[in-house]
This record gives sequence, C-alpha cells and structure tokens, in this order.
Amino acid sequence: MPDLRLTRRASLLLPFLLSACGGGEETFPPLRYNYLPPIRLNVASFSIEQRFYPSGVRPDITGQDPVHPVEALRTMAEDRLQAVGTTGQAVFAITNASLTKVGGVITCGLTVVLEIYPTPGVRSGFAQATVSRQHIGSVDNMPATLYDLTKNAMNALNVEFEYQVQANLQAYLATTTSVQPPVEAQPLQTAPAAPPPPGSLVPPANASPTPLAPNPPMSAPPTSPPPAVTPVPTPPPQTPPANPSLPSLPPGFPIGR
Repeated sequence: MPDLRLTRRASLLLPFLLSACGGGEETFPPLRYNYLPPIRLNVASFSIEQRFYPSGVRPDITGQDPVHPVEALRTMAEDRLQAVGTTGQAVFAITNASLTKVGGVITCGLTVVLEIYPTPGVRSGFAQATVSRQHIGSVDNMPATLYDLTKNAMNALNVEFEYQVQANLQAYLATTTSVQPPVEAQPLQTAPAAPPPPGSLVPPANASPTPLAPNPPMSAPPTSPPPAVTPVPTPPPQTPPANPSLPSLPPGFPIGR
C-alpha cells in the first residue's frame, strides 16, 4: 500500500498549487474617499470634466492598472465635493492622470483643477493640485504594483487638493457653523417671605418706606471740675522738756557704785 502522507515541503506548496489550478484572477478593491471630510462649495452645482486622455502607446501603461487613474479622480470628486449654494457653478477638471514606464521607472502623475464660475463663462477663482509618485526597480506583479502606486498618489493628491482649495478658494467655501441665538436673561426666583407673626402690624404693599431720621451729631461728654483737694494739717514740732525727769525706779534699786 503506497504511503499517502504529505511531506512538510508538499504541505507548504499546496496553497500555491491550488491557486495555479484554479486560475482565479487577483481582485483589487475600488478606491473610495467618502471617509474624508467633504469640501462644501457655495455654488449651486458642480461638474467633472476630463481634459486628459492617455495615448495608449509606450511609454503609457495606464491600460494595465486595475484602477484607472482617471476613474479614481472622478470618484474622489464625487465623494468629497458638495454644492450647497444657490447660484454659480464649480468645475472639477482632470488635466493629468498618466502612468508611464521608462526603463525601470514607473511614474504616476496626477493634476486636477477646481474652477468657480459665478456666471457662465466668467471664472472668478481656481485651485490646482499636482502630485507625482514613482516606483523604481524590478516588477514581479505589474497590476499590483500599479494599483499600489495609484493608491499612494491619490492619497497624496487628496491632501494637496484640500490644502490648495483652502488657500485659494476660501471665499467660496460654505461654513457649517451657525450663529446661536442670544440667551435671554431670566429673573431670579426668590423664596416667598415668611408670614408675619400674629398681632404684628403689616404695612400696605404700596406703602413707601419711611425715611430714617439722621443721627444727631456726636458731642463731647460734659466735663466736671476736678474735686477740691483738702490740705492735710501738719502737726507742730515737739520740743523735749528742759529738765527731763528720770524714770521711776523700783524701791531698793542701787544707783551708782
């Protein structure tokens, strides 16, 4: 009985073998830009004009790109531009959407112009954006290489296009901020006064307040004369007697020797 177990090398090559047998083509998602903020123009409408057409001969290779640069630019305009005004027209013109290969260098060049026409035939303003991206070196998968190159160039163009519009067409951009109405002042709610106690006098509601009498001017307190000082009499000096008498001695006390 033959050995039907797969070797490690065969198991690693199995996905590639199945892909080759199936013959399925590689798919690429479309490039969309509706996740970016819209550019609101103060005009009644806008249109897209293609003013560039690839030659279809060498060095042009746009036919090999899964997402044609012209279609990617149209999608960008449809996803981002909005006409929100009442008069005037805007024109999104595609003037370059080329893919060329010269030697080992593939170049993607993109140029668009946004023009403002307040009245037909009278252009009052414009903004132009141009970018260029290159792939240098060998190419193993031409469709995938061109898709990635176009995607990178479109991402750069979105940034440059918005910057140029803000710098050159500021007067034709619609603002989204609205003026808020003023806030009216509301009277403060005060708590009702407590009812007066029973038996007290309540002045009428329309009675005017009684003015307070002015305070009398303050005067210095009356001063009283100081109390009279009575002099203390001085006793007369005492003079000793001329012949002092000796103190009396007890009987029998010897005097002298």
